[in-house]
Amino acid sequence: MRIELSPDGPLDVPQTLARYRIWGEDPSNRLGDGVFRRVLALDGDLHGYAVRWAGPPDDARLTISVPGSRSSRVATAVSAEVGRLLFLEADVLGFYRAAKSDAVLQGLIAPFYGMRPTLAPTPFEMLVGAVTAQQVNLAFAVTTRGRLVRRFGRPVQVEGERLYAFPAPETLAKAKVRDLRRMQFSTRKAEYIIGLARLVARGELDFGRLATCPNEQVIAELTRIRGFGRWTAEWFLARALGRGDVCPAGDLAVRKCFAHFYARGRQPSERAIRRRAAAWGPYQNLAIHYLLAGLRRARAKAGGGT
Repeated sequence: MRIELSPDGPLDVPQTLARYRIWGEDPSNRLGDGVFRRVLALDGDLHGYAVRWAGPPDDARLTISVPGSRSSRVATAVSAEVGRLLFLEADVLGFYRAAKSDAVLQGLIAPFYGMRPTLAPTPFEMLVGAVTAQQVNLAFAVTTRGRLVRRFGRPVQVEGERLYAFPAPETLAKAKVRDLRRMQFSTRKAEYIIGLARLVARGELDFGRLATCPNEQVIAELTRIRGFGRWTAEWFLARALGRGDVCPAGDLAVRKCFAHFYARGRQPSERAIRRRAAAWGPYQNLAIHYLLAGLRRARAKAGGGT
C-alpha cells in the first residue's frame, strides 16, 4: 500500500527528522539514505512502514509505503503517525512572520527553512525517552533507550531492514528493575519507567484525556508521578501534545541557547527565559527548537560538535 501526503507549508524532512541521526542509532525509528522507517502498533498487530520524500521545502511530497497491507484503517493510522512525527499541523509560516520581530529567530529561518519540531509518535514513548534522558547526555540516553527497545520490543522486517516496535506499556509493566539495570539504567530510572508503564497499562494515566487539559493541569498531573518534574512535563506538552505556547525553561540546553543568543554567554534565570519566550506566544515551541538547532550549528562551526 502506498500513501501520498502533501504538507501545508514548507517542510524540510531531513532537518525535521535530524534527531534520529544526530545522537546515534534508534532501533525503532530508522533514518538513512533518504528513507525513514518505523513500526506502527495497532490493536496488537505490527505494521512496518517507510517514508520517502521529494521536492524542495516549499513543494515537499511524501510517499509512505506499508508493505503487506491494504487496510484503510492502517492507512489512516499510519498517516496520522507520520503527521505527528513531522508535525504537519505546525503553523510554520505564522512562526516565520512572527519571527521578523526577533533578530535572532529571523536569522535562523534561512538555514533551517522548513524544519519542524519532531513530535513523539506516542505519548508513552515520549515519556520513556524523557526519563532515559534525565541527567545524562543525549548520546548515552539514545544508547540505553536502544537497549530497552531491543530487549522488550518486537522485531519486524521493514523492506528487508530489521526494526523493533517500541515496547508496549503492558510489556514494560512486567519488567524487573534488574533487567533495566543491566542496560545501564540507574535503579531510580528503572523504577520510574516500570512505574509509568504500570500506570498506563492499568488505565490510570489516560493520555487521551490529558490531551484535552490545559497546560498547567497537565503539568500538575504528570508531576504527581514519581520521577516526573516540571522539565519532563513541559517537554511532554511540547513534544507529545504539540502545544505551541510552552517553553521548557529549566532544560539545560534551552538555557544554553538563551545564554548564547541573548545573554552574551551568561546563563539567564528560568524567570528571564520565560519572560522572553512569552513574547513569542503560540510559537514558543517552534522558537525553542529553532534556537536549539541554531546552537548545534554554531557549535559545529566552532568545532564543538552537537
